[in-house]
Amino acid sequence: MRETRGNGLIRKLRLKFVAVCMAMVTAVLAVVCFAIFAALRGNVEDLSRQVLHRVIQEEGRQPEIGVEVGGDTLLLPYFTVSVWPGRDGTYAAYVTGGTYAALEDTEALTAILEDCLSQPRPEGVVQDYSLRYLRRDNGLYRTLAFVDMSMERRLLREMMGSYLVIVLAAFSLLLGVSVLLARWATSPVERAWSQQRQFLSDASHELKTPLTVILSNAELLSALPLEERPARWTDNILSESRQMKDLVEEMLTLARADNMAQSVVLEEASLSEIAEDCALAFEPVAFEAGKPLEYTAAEGLLVLGDGNRLRRLISILLDNAIKYGAEGGTIRLTLEKADRQTRLTVSNPGEPIPADQLGRLFERFYRADASRGEKSGFGLGLSIAGLIAREHKGTLRAESDAESTRFIFTMPLKK
Repeated sequence: MRETRGNGLIRKLRLKFVAVCMAMVTAVLAVVCFAIFAALRGNVEDLSRQVLHRVIQEEGRQPEIGVEVGGDTLLLPYFTVSVWPGRDGTYAAYVTGGTYAALEDTEALTAILEDCLSQPRPEGVVQDYSLRYLRRDNGLYRTLAFVDMSMERRLLREMMGSYLVIVLAAFSLLLGVSVLLARWATSPVERAWSQQRQFLSDASHELKTPLTVILSNAELLSALPLEERPARWTDNILSESRQMKDLVEEMLTLARADNMAQSVVLEEASLSEIAEDCALAFEPVAFEAGKPLEYTAAEGLLVLGDGNRLRRLISILLDNAIKYGAEGGTIRLTLEKADRQTRLTVSNPGEPIPADQLGRLFERFYRADASRGEKSGFGLGLSIAGLIAREHKGTLRAESDAESTRFIFTMPLKK
């Protein structure tokens, strides 16, 4: 149920991301389309006006007048009319040129002229007949030029249709990009949610075992008289309680890091001495486990860091190598200078870890194979080591092959 709800929340977050992105894209494309339409309309109207002015200037002398559009010459139908006022308020109209035929003395011409002459502006549109007009007063008479707007409108529709296809293609492309971006943007949230579920599950599992032992031993103790209670049951309770305490402390360390509450005091520290101290401390532990420890540490490597935290990092790596190294294999610790950095390597022989699992070694509670689950520990050590490395502006990575498994920690030297 929790997983389903988590997936539903992630899905809603992605949908909201896509919706916000597409709303912004739609707004931008709408503004762009409006601007393109306004620019195209203005350009086409300017072309028509140019034709009108040329027609009225060259009245009766040019049978065809065209405009250049996209490298082609577009011929626009036109005609000119001379209007002479009469004494009784009437007027006489004569078609003086153009590409229209059989227009003289028609009802259509009368309606066009009445509409044109009734408008106060010398330039405008006769909507009913889809004509653009230009009126010029010559003193004794008026000259009227008309250009057909149907081709102008068709040209505008065709050009806008082409742009709309481009806009729709861009919209579809951006929709696909938004979906991919939504997946990319929410992947950290999904990963964090998954890690949180895994963390709770693993933490519950790790706490369940010591709690079961403690409760079982406590129940057995409570059922016996005080003088008959075996000491081993009390020791079991103490051992498991300490194990729970260690687990809780490690979980708190990681929780503080998640909440940015971990403060590290950076001071001058000798990484050479810290590495040597850790090696000396783990030498008897490795010997007892039948896995001898060899170490080589370059002298005088000074860094800016927290000595205790660095000591814990190296201890985690050595403890991990002793636990999971092959029986009888030699554990090696090497500290050396590499350019302006220190490089510490802890290696142990054993079965190689698959490449796809190396990066996951630093995840909380993760163990590379089932057999590791039988080892002591909680699977939090390497997570804490990785945290310490990041706190010191360093890197911690794992390598593994048939020869050995190696953990390599690098951090800057003190300048």
